[in-house]
Order: sequence, then structure tokens, then C-alpha cells
Amino acid sequence: MGGLPADNTLSPLALLGSQQNQTAPTNKPDTDTKPKKKICCACPETKKLRDECIVEHGEEACAKWIEAHRKCLRAEGFNV
Repeated sequence: MGGLPADNTLSPLALLGSQQNQTAPTNKPDTDTKPKKKICCACPETKKLRDECIVEHGEEACAKWIEAHRKCLRAEGFNV
């Protein structure tokens, strides 16, 4: 009790290092499934075909293009 630290205490640097080692590991697969683009910028080809079809023929007649665009968005990582 002479004011000296006990042998089992950690210095601030050692404590910081031990806290960094105890953090949860990052999930690499989870970050890989996130979209890399905004949804408005993904799949421009299928989006254009879908939009043109809807304008000219109505939504009911364009199910093929709508589904093609959804499939493309899913491939880009979007949950649609």
C-alpha cells in the first residue's frame, strides 16, 4: 500500500490493446452481400426496357421486363 500499482493491473496501453482483441469479428460475407450501388443506378439496361414497356403498353403487359429488372437487382444485392 505504498502507492505502487499492484502487479496484476494493466497500463492504459495494455488495456486498450486487450479491448481491441476482444471485439467481435466482422462478418465478411455480410458485407459482400450489400449492394455496391444505389438502387437507382443499378441495372440501367433492364430498367430502361422495363420503363419503356410500361409507358407504351402498361404495367400489366410488361411482367417479363419487370421480373427481369427485379432479377438483375437481386443479383446486385438488393432485396426486392
